[in-house]
Amino acid sequence: MTAQAGGRERDQAGAPRRRPVQQRSQERYERLLDACAGLLDEVGATALTTKEVAQRAQVPIGTLYQFFSGKESLLAALAARNLDRYLDRLTRRITAEAPPGVAGFVDLAVEEFVAMKRAVPGFGHLDFGLVDRVPADLADDEHLLSADLDNNSTVALRIQEIGGGLLDPTAFPLAVRVGLECADAVLKLAFRTDPDGDPALIAECKRLLRCYLSDPLPS
Repeated sequence: MTAQAGGRERDQAGAPRRRPVQQRSQERYERLLDACAGLLDEVGATALTTKEVAQRAQVPIGTLYQFFSGKESLLAALAARNLDRYLDRLTRRITAEAPPGVAGFVDLAVEEFVAMKRAVPGFGHLDFGLVDRVPADLADDEHLLSADLDNNSTVALRIQEIGGGLLDPTAFPLAVRVGLECADAVLKLAFRTDPDGDPALIAECKRLLRCYLSDPLPS
């Protein structure tokens, strides 16, 4: 969940110190996140260091620490940006295509996630949370997006905001959370066996979500 520009981010240990206001500072902030994403693809989360990120972004290490308290804070900001961009992409697809009910919404949600896995730097290692083995120097990788909720719970609530009208309102938040946990597991398997995502497993993920989220809650 994001804060307003110029304000402080989530009230948690891993949160960024502040968001920049001036254009030059904003550009440096985004360069740092871009550098972090690129290095994740090259060395993974365990070997990633703030020093390397600053060098890749061509900014002084002191500038990095103006924005981020450390590695966890940097990864938290990248995860938040990834989620914002995913939801923006999904919202634009929904607006343009007006998907028919749950099945259409599920297909678009999975397709946009898969597209980002294939094309967005670093997303294979860090989507809305860490995909790989958790580095020992991270205090709490399950709360990168929120101090109060784990990563998947936070994502489920954000998806609810844009897809609530297509789903049974009595199903929130439990059904979306359970569906997200299932999709997370299947899609991790899909990309573990195929760098571009195993098409059969991606199709099964869609089918699983369609069936589960279309089924009305028991009375």
